Amino acid sequence: MPRLTGKVVLVTGGGSGIGLACARLFLAEGARVAISGRNLAKLQQAARSLGNPDRLLPLACDVSEPAQVDALVTQVRERFGAIDILVNNAGTNIKERTFRELSIETWQKLIRTNLDGAFYAIHAVFPEMLKRQDGLIINISSVAGKRASPLGGIAYAASKFGMTALGIGLAAEEKDSGIRVCNIYPGEVDTPILEVRPTPVTEDQRRKILRPEDVAQAVLFVACLPPHVSVPELVIKPTTQTYI
Repeated sequence: MPRLTGKVVLVTGGGSGIGLACARLFLAEGARVAISGRNLAKLQQAARSLGNPDRLLPLACDVSEPAQVDALVTQVRERFGAIDILVNNAGTNIKERTFRELSIETWQKLIRTNLDGAFYAIHAVFPEMLKRQDGLIINISSVAGKRASPLGGIAYAASKFGMTALGIGLAAEEKDSGIRVCNIYPGEVDTPILEVRPTPVTEDQRRKILRPEDVAQAVLFVACLPPHVSVPELVIKPTTQTYI
């Protein structure tokens, strides 16, 4: 029996990687799912791979632009109804990750996409969740949002630390309103973001790290818990990756 029949889910960054894997699992559980990303052609290709056109809506959106995020949420609401579950998955990184290499422009790019984008999406879905006294927000952060290191880079870590604070703070404020917030912190995952690693990732390393489906299973676990249960934080990493 599908566990999320009737639920409406919005997954940002849903055209590939973790977002696409999440969308596939949500659809399998009976949910109506909207996926967003900056590249509409990529989203449409992803949608064809997922099937279920009656319960899937691909929509182009740059989450760093608040007006586009508001329009995205409006379109989802018009097609499927109020959003029950928001998965803030859209994110980016750059090759020039050290402080010496950062420019104001690259710093702003990461903060606006990874942190501001999450805030804009939450801000857009929040009023209806508050009105219903029910809703789930899942932020796909990173272990870089718990442990800053050169691997992710300073700007990326700063954006993810900000997402960590956003989620924890909102969860504390809204603990009595029925709105639950979960921050998930994946370690290394084999997704397209690896393409902007300063040092290319070897095939041997790819075999050792997480797959998008691993993180999606963690997201689904949180999403299927009853309303009286909240998971504030969840760290998931490859067995071989150190977490100290």
